[in-house]
Amino acid sequence: MTRHIDIQGHRGARGLFPENTLEGFLAAAALGVTAFELDVGLTADGVVVVSHDPALNPDLTRGASGAWLDGPGPLIRSLTRAELRAFDVGRLRPGSGTAVRFPDQAPIDGARIPELAAVLDALPDARFTIEVKTDPGHPDWTAPPEVLADATLAVIDRAGAAARVILESFDWRMQRHVRHMRPEIRLAWLTCAETVRESALWWDGIADAASVPDCAAAEGGPVWAPDHTDLTEAQVGRARALGLFVLPWTVNDPADMRRLIGWGVDGLISDRPDLALSVASGL
Repeated sequence: MTRHIDIQGHRGARGLFPENTLEGFLAAAALGVTAFELDVGLTADGVVVVSHDPALNPDLTRGASGAWLDGPGPLIRSLTRAELRAFDVGRLRPGSGTAVRFPDQAPIDGARIPELAAVLDALPDARFTIEVKTDPGHPDWTAPPEVLADATLAVIDRAGAAARVILESFDWRMQRHVRHMRPEIRLAWLTCAETVRESALWWDGIADAASVPDCAAAEGGPVWAPDHTDLTEAQVGRARALGLFVLPWTVNDPADMRRLIGWGVDGLISDRPDLALSVASGL
């Protein structure tokens, strides 16, 4: 096919390697993955780190003794960077739901939650879609969206990486803040059924718009990142007519990949970017 499909490894490539770890990003890059989706949070001492969950996930995390966490661990924002380094996130807990979902994930014992700066520096030619993780329903779990966005931008600027990043969030206050402060930064507007249903919370008062892609376009786009399980062919067509770049997540089944590419999406975020690259190259 002549149309380029932007394949992005979700949390690195968590179907293959420990998620959101420097080791996982590098291993995925060795397979030919050139773009990644990742998540960021802020430690107690103001360091931007790469982590999807606001608290340490017991399916992924072992303490300094090597024992698995008994339950949800402390919030990332309650730990200093030095304290966070004590936890190993290089292996899935046997028998956990996450281990069942990703049986092909290869362990990399000793992997730690990395700083965003380290990931950007280690992969100077890669592109990144960075999810700024905040939840308006639980404001105590993370730094406020404006604070986390500004801290993330400071890391991006120090790395000279502004031209190769997209910032995204389900909490649209973040994008509005960045658009106002740094209009040159590319933005993606994340959606799923829950945040659309509760748009007054997640979109800070916007509700009852004509369609979800219309909402993203009204915010200025340029990227709409919907949950692929909610997506329809008509929505893809509407989004493209509005000039949006359509980047659905998290697409792991090759049949779904082919169907979505046939609908006209511009990219795919996948836990198995190796499969997605193979599918895209074969169409």
